[in-house]
Amino acid sequence: MSQPEIDLGLLSAQDHRKSAQLLAGIRHAALSGAVAAAKPRPVIGDSWTRAMDHGVDPDTGSHTGVLSADELEQRRRTSPLQEVLPALRDGLVSVADAAWHIMVVSDAEGRVLWRDGSTAIRRSADRVGFAEGASWSEDTVGTNAIGTALVTGRPVQVRSAEHFVRAHHLWTCAAAPLHDPRDGRLLGAVNISGPAATVHPASLSLVTAVTRVAEGELRTRHWASIEGLRSLAAPLLARVQGRAVVIDPNGWTAAVTGMPPLERVALPSSPAAGPVWLPSLGLCTLEPLPGGWLVRVGAEGGTNTPSRVVVDVSRSRDWSVTVSGAAGSWSQELSPRHAELLFVLAVHRGGRTAAELARDLFGDPSRTVTVRAELSRLRRNLAGILAHRPYRFADSVSVELLRPTRPTDLLPHSTAPAVHLAGGGRSGP
Repeated sequence: MSQPEIDLGLLSAQDHRKSAQLLAGIRHAALSGAVAAAKPRPVIGDSWTRAMDHGVDPDTGSHTGVLSADELEQRRRTSPLQEVLPALRDGLVSVADAAWHIMVVSDAEGRVLWRDGSTAIRRSADRVGFAEGASWSEDTVGTNAIGTALVTGRPVQVRSAEHFVRAHHLWTCAAAPLHDPRDGRLLGAVNISGPAATVHPASLSLVTAVTRVAEGELRTRHWASIEGLRSLAAPLLARVQGRAVVIDPNGWTAAVTGMPPLERVALPSSPAAGPVWLPSLGLCTLEPLPGGWLVRVGAEGGTNTPSRVVVDVSRSRDWSVTVSGAAGSWSQELSPRHAELLFVLAVHRGGRTAAELARDLFGDPSRTVTVRAELSRLRRNLAGILAHRPYRFADSVSVELLRPTRPTDLLPHSTAPAVHLAGGGRSGP
């Protein structure tokens, strides 16, 4: 008989002591290899496995020390999260303070950049190393809302003994990852934490909602910058002969001439002036502009036919695809869904039908519409790399797949059956 899964949503705050004891027993069994009365939620069980693989000390964690004051200030100044810090504080600090909680904002590495809220709780947080400049990544302190949200790419609440480190069992925390809407890049996580006995079921919903508001503010600022670039681009393109497009540093289109409009151009990870092969446009020339690039399409000097593709899913986050050819190489970060798709296609070089991919990703072969839509987006960025009927990498390119050393680190955000099978059959959704 399979073990029942503990659902903390069915346990009230008044029943905190009972739930904490039950969770502590489940954690002890997981660490010792004993059989527990119940099993943890999959997101927690998978995180415990990763923490053990990383060698995190289950009693105190494996703290790496805090950043110096200068380095902390440098990270704050360069983080896009600084732009939306007022929105985060407006949405969370008053609630956190009233509930004896604190609001914490981390960067994408799990380093705590800002804290605010109850003074008493901040002092308690200091005693467990939950301080500004400290690392709260999973490989440092194990399962916690910040680190686990950053790895999985999803909002998560971690209560009491769901924390891997015993010293954190008096805490509950809820965090949501925050992404840059310009390029999908993970910027960090927003978290509220407090005493485990004061857990509230709405905490996760609140953090998630406020995070979405902050992402919306970043999006509004982005489109305002596009409008500014558009005013510069209009007179410039009027003097350009042939096909050209003006884009911002993330590839979003401000203006176009001599060709159909397009929403975005996929750029190399470190674009430079001069000839460059762009998957959606072919060989082009990049010219720098204030706040963006002028892309002249159809540069002289022949063509660059891609010959090699590297799909890199070796890290627990920050996945990429690199395309190489005669004119150099081009890299792009991958979204979680596109990382899953390219992983499956790299494993199945003979190709997969839409129904097979739907089964690989969702366990449901009928979800072909979703698969075709995602592949359409991918093929716009990887023109000449991906073929269809069936979907596959083009026969003309060699493909290398870089996997993580530990199978449990393979796309840990993923609930796709094909990824879970390749990751050693870790617990499913």
